[in-house]
Amino acid sequence: MNVVRLHIPAAAEYLDIVRLSLYGVASKLGFSYEDIEDMKVAVSEACNNAVLHGETSAILGQIQISYELDEDRLIVKVKDNGPGFDYQSQQEQSAEPPVGQTVSELQSGGLGIYLMQALMDEVTVNTEQGTEVTLIKYV
Repeated sequence: MNVVRLHIPAAAEYLDIVRLSLYGVASKLGFSYEDIEDMKVAVSEACNNAVLHGETSAILGQIQISYELDEDRLIVKVKDNGPGFDYQSQQEQSAEPPVGQTVSELQSGGLGIYLMQALMDEVTVNTEQGTEVTLIKYV
């Protein structure tokens, strides 16, 4: 399995690098344009969460991204070293589509996990040391 790794500052202006590198890696594996666009949204959501919640100190933290290329899938891992969170309770609260709600009733945040799950084949979150989101898409 080949692995491509990125370490970027936990700042929104660096997320374009993540999307561009994802495009290159996914193209090599033969993903369709639509699948690549879906993956870009899901990975962007994971990175946005890492930027917003990853590092709480005054010093800008780092986000570690890895692309693991396999014959039949792409595994993307997004890791930050910020404080973990209770993924299980958030998943129960926010992993459902906002059915019957108007735009004014939606809360800021909370749809990221739902979007990742809707756009990727598998999503796991490990919050033991920081937060690591693993996103898998099969070719």
